[in-house]
Amino acid sequence: MTRRSFVQLGVAGMASTGLSQILRAKEASVQEGIPGKKTSVILLWLDGGPSHLDLYDLKPEAPAECRGIWNPIRTNVEGIEIGELFPLQAKCADKFSIVRSLHHGTGDHFTAGHYMLTGRGGVSGADTQGKSPFIGSIATRMSGARQPGMPAYVAVPYGMSIGLRPGYFGANYVGASHNPFETDGDPNAATFDVQNLQMPSGMTIDRLDDRASLVKHIDRLSRAVETRGMMDSMDRFDRQAMELVTGSAARKAFNIGLEDDRTRDRYGRHSWGQSTLLARRLVEAGSTFVTVHFGGWDHHWDLKTGMENYLPIVDKLVSALFEDLSQRGLLDDVLVVLCGEFSRTPRMNDGGNGGPPLSMGSPGRDHWGNAMFCLLGGGGVKGGRIVGSTNRLGEVPLDRPVTPADIHHTIFHVLGVDPNMNFLNHSGRPTPALEPGAVIQELL
Repeated sequence: MTRRSFVQLGVAGMASTGLSQILRAKEASVQEGIPGKKTSVILLWLDGGPSHLDLYDLKPEAPAECRGIWNPIRTNVEGIEIGELFPLQAKCADKFSIVRSLHHGTGDHFTAGHYMLTGRGGVSGADTQGKSPFIGSIATRMSGARQPGMPAYVAVPYGMSIGLRPGYFGANYVGASHNPFETDGDPNAATFDVQNLQMPSGMTIDRLDDRASLVKHIDRLSRAVETRGMMDSMDRFDRQAMELVTGSAARKAFNIGLEDDRTRDRYGRHSWGQSTLLARRLVEAGSTFVTVHFGGWDHHWDLKTGMENYLPIVDKLVSALFEDLSQRGLLDDVLVVLCGEFSRTPRMNDGGNGGPPLSMGSPGRDHWGNAMFCLLGGGGVKGGRIVGSTNRLGEVPLDRPVTPADIHHTIFHVLGVDPNMNFLNHSGRPTPALEPGAVIQELL
């Protein structure tokens, strides 16, 4: 055949195939992932920007205005030191690794949050609307849940970033049905009820099936003329809702009251600790991606009070999570990621240069995206390793610079999903799942 004839036949063949058939085939293809993978991710999101210099990359030899208030302490891994407010993590540092050379170069909350959660720019404080899908939405669209009857992607208590709801944790153009299932409420409350897991009063499974059948008949006319993919999204919503309501797996996983008191005490009897424990329950039951929101890290002033309140809580829940996963034989199957949208300035503010007056408390640190950290452990990621370093003042990467896209490629590698899969964005253009980057091989 001549090239011309081949092209003509190819075009004719495509024209004879309905667009809906092509989209269904594509939808089927993105659900595959790598066969046999059962890994999951728990993302602990420190919303507002935690300081690398006060948590995991202290600089004791730097001038006082840079090194901050606290000293580093040794861990159970030779050569690795972390902040003194993390004594429990120091005892299990062999279970996680720290990237110290992460950077993206922006100090705008919204731009930084969008970079860290989606891998892409395009937003700012002047235009906060999300433009791209969260990496967890993409990954779970491609992999689904690890066990039937469980939501693939859950946000505890909600998918939120930098004061926005749904923030940048939503599915955007990959489809509304891949937004997170949000728990709302406080898992530490005396009564914690997750909405949409129970059938309405008086409803039986038989009646529910009858209604579902009726809806399918009514939908036929709309489906014949619908071209925007909304009906397919509704199909997924319906299927997921039926699985949640008629099955027992999700109700059992969300019932944190089934945990024994000693385990609950290990994580901490507060919202953050119990949210983290709930995340462990969810991935153990078969959810693929769970985010946990910890807000309040924008410490422009009174850093001392903020850190002394927050860091012991984080220390307890992080160490409890790694120890719990290890004892349950889940550490190799669950990747834990801890980070925020950016870090804080190497030099503490003193009430000048636009900073708050010292009358508002002790000095703090302002926005900084030129050097930051990311903690990763489990899911096949080796523990007890440091990737990259910053210069003596913690201003910029000194070696092995890492980008958000590199973190995302590493997460996708752990989950076994294809980073090169394309999705149609709002303009109808094929867009890769992830921006160019590379798996951080030192961690694997």
